Amino acid sequence: MTELEVVINDARECAHLFRLGRDVEAGLAMVALIESAQPLVELMPGDVPASWSKLLALMLDDQQAQNWVSLADYLEYEWAQLLTAGRRK
Repeated sequence: MTELEVVINDARECAHLFRLGRDVEAGLAMVALIESAQPLVELMPGDVPASWSKLLALMLDDQQAQNWVSLADYLEYEWAQLLTAGRRK
């Protein structure tokens, strides 16, 4: 498994924690997840880093509003899609 695949898999696991209502555990996992993904995103071409910043802002807004379902959706779908698209460019 590549480092990128690990990050995507970890994002899906974090999303699952949010859906289970384990928001404290998921929040801590999300911090580690962002820290591990950031260096990968910075190396991606094109508009991926800018899109990444926008996605993080949306995720942090959801976290602040305690909108766990929306946050989980961002982690499971948008996060994976963005990182996968960045890898292909």
